[in-house]
Amino acid sequence: MAQIRLKTKNATEVRRTLTRIMNMVANGEMDNKTANTIILGCNAILSSIRTDDQQKRIDELEKILNQIK
Repeated sequence: MAQIRLKTKNATEVRRTLTRIMNMVANGEMDNKTANTIILGCNAILSSIRTDDQQKRIDELEKILNQIK
């Protein structure tokens, strides 16, 4: 299989990557096992992105709360 580059820096890139993978599987360009492995990785990355976003929001709220005090 040819080497592919996948972008996963943010949720939008992960969504585009998943769409690309689904199309590759549908067109017979990638086997299901490889696609499942990539999808599993994408889900882990999305979880990390969500956690980072939540922590950023918590930090911002704590900063606002401290300014109010």
